Amino acid sequence: MENTVEAIATNNLLIIFSSIVIIGIILGKLSEKLKLPDVILYLIAGIIIGPAVLNLISVDAFPIENNLILTFGSAFILYEGGREVNLKVLNKVKISVGLLATLGVIISTVVVGFATNKIFGLPIMTSLLVGGIIASTDPAALIPVFKQVNIKNKIKQTVVSESAFNDAVGAIIVSTLLGIITSGNFSAGESAQELLISVVVGVIVGIVVGYIFSVLISDKKWGIFHSYAPIISILKVALAYEIATNLHGSGYMAVFIVGLIAGNKKIFGLWVPEEDFKSEYHFRESIASLCRMAIFVVLGTHVDLSALSQYWIPSLIIVLILMFIARPIVVLICTSLDTKAKWSTNDKIFMMWVRETGVIPAALSGIVVSMKIPGYEIISSVVFMTILITLIIQASTTKLVAKKLDVLDIEKDQVELKKVS
Repeated sequence: MENTVEAIATNNLLIIFSSIVIIGIILGKLSEKLKLPDVILYLIAGIIIGPAVLNLISVDAFPIENNLILTFGSAFILYEGGREVNLKVLNKVKISVGLLATLGVIISTVVVGFATNKIFGLPIMTSLLVGGIIASTDPAALIPVFKQVNIKNKIKQTVVSESAFNDAVGAIIVSTLLGIITSGNFSAGESAQELLISVVVGVIVGIVVGYIFSVLISDKKWGIFHSYAPIISILKVALAYEIATNLHGSGYMAVFIVGLIAGNKKIFGLWVPEEDFKSEYHFRESIASLCRMAIFVVLGTHVDLSALSQYWIPSLIIVLILMFIARPIVVLICTSLDTKAKWSTNDKIFMMWVRETGVIPAALSGIVVSMKIPGYEIISSVVFMTILITLIIQASTTKLVAKKLDVLDIEKDQVELKKVS
């Protein structure tokens, strides 16, 4: 019995899970001592224990489990990000968010694409594919950092909302470019229609699922499941993602909207009984921590050091162009078009700095690598160099930059200091 293929696979999966949790707990505690974002240490640990170095764990041997970790993990963290957004604040910056998540992604794709074409000599469509893959920011990386660094609410919710909404746009751009590269066909009308359907379906599914479950766990007449609020927090993420995906919508958009409604349910006159709210809160925190550990350890095991060693210098140049040319252009254009938001110069500079890359670009890169698109080794190298550099440099310096630019939420920091003392 213990020697069957299924039993061996199950045992290996349990070992992977146990290893991730042990590593996550130890490094999470270490990150507190070092005052570094824990995701950086998780990523480095994944590289060390993965095929690139010690080869102790190869998650690629379990593609289904690997996809489950990346898909559900990023979806749950995105749901948590939605809960952090205040609709009243979001309404004030909705134009900035919309522009950053659409026009911003297109600008990044074009700037990085042309740079890739000049530096690597890849065909222009393949070069634009590189730009499209790394154009979107990552809520799975940003949200944990913002949980540790108290940024002013207006900036925090703009950046988090942008990272949630631009995933759908980035994914559509990549799928469109892949279609052109593999078949040579391109239809601007079909691409625009696909993007519209993806966004609209995701939003509608998120609203419906989010509202129904918020009612079912409320203290209202229909709130008959409020004692199961912790379990339902997982259920609604899984349901929203799957329903939206099966209806050709954006699953990530749907779970973000579910979180948005859950975090703003008081606007709809819905309340969760205090005892159930506390149990749900602690349960969600634990699941989010586990997802964060798993995602970045798994991402670390995917890093191909041989490709990085071959292309690291030109890949690094591409990352620097993304960070110091593409992103500043995006922020300047998109915030300038939103005069009502009244962004200060320091606000804009901070938004230029926080554009961490992570789960979604890694997943899109994995699709390209599996399709063996010509130049996929270069694409893989650029994507993981982007993830490494943006996480290690930008995520670790977020608080320092925020302090220098005076965009920290001082009142919230003081409240938390009092709690600790």
